[in-house]
Amino acid sequence: MNGRSDTSAAVWTTQRERGNLWMLRLMRTFAMTAGRRVARLVLHPIALYFMLTSAATRRESARYLTRVLDRPARLGDVYRHVYCFAATILDRVYLLQEHYDQFELRQNGIEAMDDALAKGDGVLMIGAHLGSFEALRALGRGNGIRVALIMYEDNARALNAALTALAPGTQIHTIALGRLDAMLSLRRWLDSGGIAGLLGDRTLPFSSQRSRTHWLPFLGTPARFSDGPFRLAAMLRRPVIFMTGLYHGANRYELRFAPLADFRQADGSNRDALIGAAMARYVETLEALCREAPYNWFNFFDFWAADDAPPIPAAE
Repeated sequence: MNGRSDTSAAVWTTQRERGNLWMLRLMRTFAMTAGRRVARLVLHPIALYFMLTSAATRRESARYLTRVLDRPARLGDVYRHVYCFAATILDRVYLLQEHYDQFELRQNGIEAMDDALAKGDGVLMIGAHLGSFEALRALGRGNGIRVALIMYEDNARALNAALTALAPGTQIHTIALGRLDAMLSLRRWLDSGGIAGLLGDRTLPFSSQRSRTHWLPFLGTPARFSDGPFRLAAMLRRPVIFMTGLYHGANRYELRFAPLADFRQADGSNRDALIGAAMARYVETLEALCREAPYNWFNFFDFWAADDAPPIPAAE
């Protein structure tokens, strides 16, 4: 597994998330006034409009779906993908405001997290742009588990602004990387038995001693993955668990957990080997879940930047 730097791999860092705060506030108002059943009726025209007016969304969705479905993606596949994304965005309104009684939440593999927390070292959870992270908050609320999000400072500000627009008064604990006290804050959080979550399916526009880009087989073709989350776990000597909240339609979510690595015994002699093994397990787990629930991966950008773009499905 060889590291390789490529600034095009991180074009997402120069892109703003699509959508405006006023639209999120409008969605929140409509969702809370009309109720979830009625609000879901407008998802179809919203998803259709978004798909038809965004060629980039159709292109990147088709690129991914062609790989994961092992056949050329059709316009109907792209629509289903966009609709699934829109449904999880709407559900954020209710999940952030803790209306958990409106959802069917199942757990799979929770023992991995329970075992790690029982040792009192805290846990790093590494996920992806797969399903809904807000569904995982329901687990924390129901079990007294404290969850923090690890992200870069600009992303943290944007996230907090978006979540405030969706659910005013919601408190999301974030630990912003890039600040001088970030590592100390993170260590304290974990030492107190907390969980810290971050996403591992995007790379940074540079390589350094703390973060290198690797090319790993993913859905049939090597793709870029950063070892930064795993180097962070190794530095802190913590167990690492894959986490996601898969959306299965209607009001059904499945909280899925899978152990990836335990860095408590990591040192200079075995650190790189442990990081490499953890990254391989992460990518294998992500690929398996993408094939199991293909419309749940919402990484709408050119993940395989070195490849030729697939044709954009016609919008007629």
